[in-house]
Amino acid sequence: MVSEFLKYAVPSAFAMLVSALYTIVDGIFVGQGVGDNALAAVNIVLPFTVMLVGIANMMAVGGGALVSKNIGAKNIEKAVNIFRQVCKFLLLLSIIISIVCVLFTDGIVKVLGSTNTLHNLSVDYLRYYALFCIPNLVGIVLNSFVRNDNRPKLAMISTIAGAITNVILDYVFIFKFGLGIKGAAIATGLGQIVTVAMLLPHFLKQKGYLSFGRVNLELETINSLLKIGFPSFLSQISFSFIVLIHNVVLVKVMGEIGVASYSIINYIGTNIYMVLFGLTLGAQPLISYNFGKKDIDKVLGFYKINSIASIITTGFFVSVCYLFGRGLISIFTNDPKVLEIAYFGVRLTSLSYFFVGLNIGTIVYYQAIEMPKLSTIICLFRSVIFLPISLIVLSKIFGANGIWAGTLLSECLTFVAINIISNINTSTNKSIEHVYEVA
Repeated sequence: MVSEFLKYAVPSAFAMLVSALYTIVDGIFVGQGVGDNALAAVNIVLPFTVMLVGIANMMAVGGGALVSKNIGAKNIEKAVNIFRQVCKFLLLLSIIISIVCVLFTDGIVKVLGSTNTLHNLSVDYLRYYALFCIPNLVGIVLNSFVRNDNRPKLAMISTIAGAITNVILDYVFIFKFGLGIKGAAIATGLGQIVTVAMLLPHFLKQKGYLSFGRVNLELETINSLLKIGFPSFLSQISFSFIVLIHNVVLVKVMGEIGVASYSIINYIGTNIYMVLFGLTLGAQPLISYNFGKKDIDKVLGFYKINSIASIITTGFFVSVCYLFGRGLISIFTNDPKVLEIAYFGVRLTSLSYFFVGLNIGTIVYYQAIEMPKLSTIICLFRSVIFLPISLIVLSKIFGANGIWAGTLLSECLTFVAINIISNINTSTNKSIEHVYEVA
């Protein structure tokens, strides 16, 4: 089982790490090549782009869980039908979003909070990003389905190829062609086109179970995949909320230097999070497949292996933060005060990822066994309930230092709470019994 897990999890985690790293490089290119205002404009549009990625993840995880379950149950025809419905629904949705964003860009960026200074830059970035809405969303979803169709390495290679293309084109469009912020948006879109182009032959040439074809949309199927996938959408949106809550408290307690320090901590933390998320995405097809086979031992076994892998991976990253934290932070700043604050903060926040990995693993696990309500509860615990309370209480007691422990306390409370209100073994047995009844 371990070797089977590694076959899926390692490529997925590595692809996620590369994606996180290219996001950092993308930010460096925009900041250095276009200016601070362009970087700020990208951040203005960020909540909207995060929402779009959340929609894609909702389709990817929800559809992927249903497809893998049916493949495991030997209902190949139904699995193919679900895949085709997801693709058709996503394509229609992407076209609608793209048209709306291009036509109403001005109004959207005003709602997002753009200032007079940042307005035109924000409009340019969103409009050109929206032109590539189809490949941006389809790339994420097809990548997940390739992984669920037993081709985890292809999913990894296509992601890395898209990321490398993005970085190269960022440099060319921004520094050589002088396209500014438009160049960054175009580079992102073209990078995703490369990813999609590498994935399409798998489905066109029917190299696995899944293939394209005519299909009618069924409300029941669309409703099921959205219900199962919704926690993934909520997790993505929660990230923006977590950043917002931190920023509000940091500005009040520490001022701008606190926000600057947090942005650096966030860059480092995002890499840890993406690797842990990648491990979990690698485990999802295996859990869903064996859930469809009604093999409870393997379903629970892959969950436990993923949890252990998450703890070991976090241990490695925590060691890196403690031993090499100053050096990593110095890449982003020359200010000694920011460096010291960020170094103290990153040592505390990195510890939270022991619980982050376990919590996101449990979120996706409950999605894979079709118990999305529990996944949604975990998402709400993490971001909406425990985090604001933790940040406010700890900042009152310990001042600035307490803020950095906020995420650690929040994730710890989430872990304890979800284990009080639910039990993995009991929930899995209950869900598999339900599958037997339906069958």
